[in-house]
Amino acid sequence: MCNSAVITTFAPLFFLPVQKEIIVLIGGPGTGKSSIISRLTEQGYCCYPEISREVISQAQQQGIAQLFLEKPLLFSELLLEGRKKQYQQALQEPHDMIFLDRGIPDVLAYMHYIGDSYPATFDQECRDHQYSRIFILPPWEDIYVSDDERYENFEQAKLIYGHLCETYQKYGYDLIEVPRDTVDNRILFILDNIKDNPDLQSAH
Repeated sequence: MCNSAVITTFAPLFFLPVQKEIIVLIGGPGTGKSSIISRLTEQGYCCYPEISREVISQAQQQGIAQLFLEKPLLFSELLLEGRKKQYQQALQEPHDMIFLDRGIPDVLAYMHYIGDSYPATFDQECRDHQYSRIFILPPWEDIYVSDDERYENFEQAKLIYGHLCETYQKYGYDLIEVPRDTVDNRILFILDNIKDNPDLQSAH
């Protein structure tokens, strides 16, 4: 179980107590998050996948080739709502530990990346939804691949990584960097970190 915590990095950030471990994997595009989530799922852990690909795919079916670039606010609103639902569903899970592929502050980080504005409610949602740990995957050019839903190049991916670090740290999270390694070794690193630090919360 997680201990409830109050962010003290800047006021007034007060989070509701989290009764279980809600663990988020973040990082720029193409860093291996989805591979880790898939393997954790195979191993029997409760995991929630990234939802942005689903949102992008649905938009493409409606004739919008790049929703994030053409209608960034709409795209971000859809992601925000989807990640809020994931958070609420995670709270209802019978499992003590749930892994999420990206969290709500990712939405703000991407808006910062493109230099666009967003409603104050985005900021409030980050304050109102507390995650227990944040694991961040650094840029890794050797495994980076672009596709129809991942249109950033590697240099842009590095910029996004910087905005993710800045945004999550703004909300008081301690970021745990996952080393560049095989999927299995990265999972071992994550699980060992959780086991060795049972009372750690990233927001404090």
